[in-house]
Amino acid sequence: MCCFSGQVQRVADTNIFARASAEGRQFLVYSMNFKADDAVAMILPLPVPKESKEDAVKFINLEKYEDFFADLNRGFPEPPTARPGSLDADAPLADPQLKVVEVGSFEASFVPAVKDFARLDKRFRLPDGVWEKLGAYNDFGFAVFKLKAGEQKVHPMAFEFPRSDPKQLFFPTVHIHDGKVHDKAGFDHALYCQVAEGHSLPMFDWRESPQHAVEFVNIDKAKGIVEKNAHCYLRELRGRYKNADVIV
Repeated sequence: MCCFSGQVQRVADTNIFARASAEGRQFLVYSMNFKADDAVAMILPLPVPKESKEDAVKFINLEKYEDFFADLNRGFPEPPTARPGSLDADAPLADPQLKVVEVGSFEASFVPAVKDFARLDKRFRLPDGVWEKLGAYNDFGFAVFKLKAGEQKVHPMAFEFPRSDPKQLFFPTVHIHDGKVHDKAGFDHALYCQVAEGHSLPMFDWRESPQHAVEFVNIDKAKGIVEKNAHCYLRELRGRYKNADVIV
């Protein structure tokens, strides 16, 4: 799941894909089902280098590839078995407005730092002090997606961002759904990734696809996000876990 600027009634079936890209950057694709009475923003913290520019994040339109995650899942023909994860179970008003990008059926913005949330519409911010309470996000940037009210499954939200640590793949899984920070949260996640040569994953946590991605992903529709001649990996998180992001 993720962080929302307002109340949501339901969030489920969260899927995230991550892969390293050129020059220390990372691709990230995000999808979920959600229900909210009012328009809200989904906020994804990103470990970007300090003082990243407002155009540091490149948003990618996957509106015509709604089946991106369904295709990824086809690469894992064996019925998935739930496995325990490595997480513990059980600015001034005078500043210019941030750039808004049309990405398919929603609008997106990149917020370079916590202080820059003041440049967003109040409806799409978290309550003052939330990020400060979390602490670890003081140096992060944030991808913000404005979502319409109602019950819906949004098409995959995709972008590419610069990483402060090019050796790590980052999955934004920290939860804030009611303006408060909880120690544990309910997870309903499928995490997918492709890893560079020499990057190892804990075998107990991740399953490897028997085939290369070209056999089950529409590479053209994926717009360069997926490496066709590489295997994919899957890790599932279902249940209550420590409220934190996943880093591999």
